Amino acid sequence: MSARPLCADLSRADEEPLAATASRVDTWLLVEYRGLWGHEAAATSTLSPEVKAHLRALGAASPRSRVLFVRRTERRSSPTIAVFVARSTEGATSVRRLELDGYDDLLAVDLETVGEPVGHPVLLVCTHGKHDRCCAKFGRPLYEALRDVVDEEWVWQSTHVGGDRFAGNVVSLPHGLYYGRVDPAAALTLVESVLENRVLLENYRGRSCYSMPVQAAERAVREATGALGIEGVRLISTRGDSARWLVVFAAAGVAWEVEVRCGEGELTHLTCDANELRRPRCYVAGTPRERAV
Repeated sequence: MSARPLCADLSRADEEPLAATASRVDTWLLVEYRGLWGHEAAATSTLSPEVKAHLRALGAASPRSRVLFVRRTERRSSPTIAVFVARSTEGATSVRRLELDGYDDLLAVDLETVGEPVGHPVLLVCTHGKHDRCCAKFGRPLYEALRDVVDEEWVWQSTHVGGDRFAGNVVSLPHGLYYGRVDPAAALTLVESVLENRVLLENYRGRSCYSMPVQAAERAVREATGALGIEGVRLISTRGDSARWLVVFAAAGVAWEVEVRCGEGELTHLTCDANELRRPRCYVAGTPRERAV
């Protein structure tokens, strides 16, 4: 029996939309870890039980927090451990970095206050092959391509960011912009969009400060208005239930109302290791309607 196609190849073949697939995250804790990344990276790491418990507690402190391991080949022999704390809420984005002598220092550090501001974007490329084969196959060449076009401090390999079937996946911080199906050939184009503070719609999965229905509406407004600046589209309101939402965004000096409905995609394996076929949830946005503010 031939091997099953990779989930990212199946997603491409099914033309599964990228829109409205970004994970919901406001706060990011990135911890440099140079050891092997198992399927559950933190749990299978060599960190002490106390540090593992501390990282779990930090991740559970808010449902919109995420703890990731990161690494860069050039830092294998570094005497310190890099830690980043990023906020990606709309209108209040930031990235801070600190260097620790060891992982036990995490237990005593107040991550709300310490660290130096980072004055450049931080690009996370998911290369977590033990979590899903697609992340290694598509993520590693993308990481190498991005490293060739920007300062090496800008780009880090990361553990699972969500959406393996959309590999190669990139998260751009501080704004929490998710990009998927980014090929190495598109590395420079992506970096140019990051430097110009605009969204690259072709690969755009969504912004992590929005729920997935709101992400669908945001993309519809951007497509309708041509507003690609990151801060050029601003959420005004959202209301709805589990199947239908009305979302209002401001863009180009106008308020736009978008109706979003929940749907289902084609039956597929959502990850490379999935045993069952499932229909991915999708969010379909209607045509934006101009309305009074």
